[in-house]
Parts: sequence; C-alpha cells; structure tokens
Amino acid sequence: MKSAKNILQPEHRPLKTAVLVLDECNTLSFAAAVDPMRAANRLAGRCVFDWDYVSATEDQPMLTSGLSVPSFPLARLEDCELLIVVAGFQLAQQATPSLLAGLRRIAAQGTTIAGIDGGPWLMAEAGLLQGHPATTHWEDLENFASRFPEVDCRNDRFTVSDERLTSGGATPAIEMMLHIISTRHGAGFAARVAGLFLYDGPAVPTRPQSRLGGHKHNALTAKANALMEAALDEPLTLTKIAERLGTSPRSLQQQFRLRLNTTPQDHYLHLRLAEARRLVSDTDLSLMEVALATGFTSPSSFARAFRVAHGTSARELRQMRNTPEKASFGGSGQSRPESPRPTTH
Repeated sequence: MKSAKNILQPEHRPLKTAVLVLDECNTLSFAAAVDPMRAANRLAGRCVFDWDYVSATEDQPMLTSGLSVPSFPLARLEDCELLIVVAGFQLAQQATPSLLAGLRRIAAQGTTIAGIDGGPWLMAEAGLLQGHPATTHWEDLENFASRFPEVDCRNDRFTVSDERLTSGGATPAIEMMLHIISTRHGAGFAARVAGLFLYDGPAVPTRPQSRLGGHKHNALTAKANALMEAALDEPLTLTKIAERLGTSPRSLQQQFRLRLNTTPQDHYLHLRLAEARRLVSDTDLSLMEVALATGFTSPSSFARAFRVAHGTSARELRQMRNTPEKASFGGSGQSRPESPRPTTH
C-alpha cells in the first residue's frame, strides 16, 4: 500500500480527481460534487481540479433525473488523488464484489476517498471506513450505524478523517467540497466559490443534519432541534428540553418565536409528522408502527394530526404509493431502501 498523500493542505497544482457515479444517484448530489470544482476552475482562471467521470461497469450511469453521464469503468482507472463516490438508491444491488474490490484497489494507492449521500455505504461495505468517523444521509443513519458497528457513525453534515471524507447529501456535499477548496486555496477563495451559488452557510463539519433544515437556527434552537430529532418516538417535554440545555422554558419559547416564528411544541410536532410521512412513503411499517415510531400512542390522534399536516391520510398516502400508475411517475419519486445491505452475488 502506498502512503497516503494529504490533499487537505495548501497546494496550487491541479488536484487529480475521479468522480465515481452510480446509477440512480440524485442529480443534485452529483452537481454538488462537480459544480464547486467547475466554479473553482473558473474563478482561478486555471485548472484547480482535473477530473474524470468513472462508472461501476461498462454501461454509462443514469441519474434519477434520466440524465446519463459519459464515463469509463472504474476498472480502467489507474490512479487519482481524490476519488468521489456519488450514490443514491439501489445500494444493495450496486455493492458488487467487483465494485468493492475496485474501491479497495484505489484506496490502497494512497488515494483520498470521499462519499456523498449513499457513497459512504459503499465505502463502508468495502471496509474503507473502519475506525473512521463517518456520516451518510440522515434517513439512513440508523441503519448505517447498525450495519457498520466498526464505523464511528455521526449525525454531522460531513466528516473528515485522514484520507476519508463523507457527507450526508447534496448541500453538505457542497460544504465538503468548499472545505477541500478552503484547505488547498484559502478561506477567501472558497468564500468566492460559495458566493457563486449564493451560499453563505458555514462549512462546519460537525453542524448536525436536520430533517427540516437549519439555516434559521441559532445555537440554542439547533441544540433543541437535535434533542427533538433524537427522541421522535418518545417526545420530551418542553421543561425537560430546557433543563438539558441549561435554560428556561420561557427562554426557549422566545428563541423559537424569534428565530423560527413558531413554538417549540409546534416545531417538535412538525418534525414528528415529517418523519411519519417519510415512514409511510418509504417503508413497509404498519401505520400503527409508524404512529408509535413518531410518538403517537393513539391511532386516532395520529390520523388527525397526519391529515392536518399533509392534507391526506396516512392510509391514502400508502395506497397512492402502492398504486403502480402513481409509483412509477418519475425517477425522482423512488424511495430509499429501508435496509440497503448488499446481496450475495
């Protein structure tokens, strides 16, 4: 194995990069990896990133939007300094022995490997994240932690560990790419790249992922939000949340009103019902199991709250999902696998 080269340090020569694109990855996640590199080259007026697109097989990968990406197979990739793995759906089918062997081969050359969205799953399946902190899309974090106990699973937006980087989705992937740009070319240059996308959020890896986004949060409401998201099945009282944060319920109420124009109770309910909709749409849990998983002990109260929040009943939404004409409408409507473990090939 070659010794790894630290790509996260000041460097002016082009970073030789390969973007491994898997079938059915999200177009936005793909763009989040590529467009910051393109923008950096444009602003610098020279080649800052030199990248190629590679695929898992001889076939060109197709994004969920139906766009195909011209590429060459990973087996023919000789070397690179940074390999970005962009994946989304059907991870179990895509984690073939040949793909995993290809990832291990590239890693053995001392290459830095970065995963976006479902990419960390494939990295972990290849054994490339053992002992490393890592994240993936928040929908899959629980399954990810269960599947890979040897990985230090975190709810961070992106993680950096030696020659391994992982991110939780499209926007965190932009932040991860900005982090790479900042370490190599300075924070000022990275800020100019971010400005091209009108992005002004801090590229802080440990900022947690959130089901509802976090651009308006301050430190207190963000911590409260994290506590709520960690206890959707057994909701905490406002008093208990305030106590854990070392503040008063009144102060917490005021901050939610000021920052989010809502109450902590309504925000908590919104989180629970957003998760309920995801479970109804993306899993085969019974509606009673969905209710319990989101803190509702009464089927009738769950049914009422769900209809008020989403304009339809959970049962109707489940039936719509199971209707072939509805389920097949558009590639972007596909659901993530509930347990995307690789099958035996």
